[in-house]
Amino acid sequence: MIPQFSNPNISIATKEDVADLHRLVNSAYRGDSSRKGWTTEADLLDGQRTSEKLLLEMMEEAEAVILKYTDPAEGLLQACVYLKNKSGKLYLGMLTVSPELQAKGIGKQLLAAAESYAGQVNCTTIQMTVISVRSELIAWYERHGFRKTGQTEPFPTDPEFGLPKQALEFIVMEKTVS
Repeated sequence: MIPQFSNPNISIATKEDVADLHRLVNSAYRGDSSRKGWTTEADLLDGQRTSEKLLLEMMEEAEAVILKYTDPAEGLLQACVYLKNKSGKLYLGMLTVSPELQAKGIGKQLLAAAESYAGQVNCTTIQMTVISVRSELIAWYERHGFRKTGQTEPFPTDPEFGLPKQALEFIVMEKTVS
């Protein structure tokens, strides 16, 4: 099945996009560049958010895709999101928008594409994890229909995902989609 998206700026990322995805995701979550946006984790974690190796592994997973949002004028990668069908629930992760472009509606467009994709792969629930101390991010997802489930998950200890500056855990959030 080839997913269809009504937004012409959204498509499935390929291996040719890995280097650009790597730059985008790390610039939005870690280091000084991430401080230009509101999604920074620079005060919580050192190191990188992901590696090219992990991005390739994510792309090769069964039932998983990375959607990319490209600039309509120049075709430059500006945002992405990872989606994986896990037993009828669509896991959403790594929603990333370039720090300079945050708060312009691109994240909302990717969420809408994720909901469309969920329907195409017969998922009625979208599930995600968010670092529990990211109250502004949790509030953003709640404004977009996600609810806390009451479940938590441990934060990964893999240095390829970052080096915590404090004890961290994830909360699990879900949204029912039609």
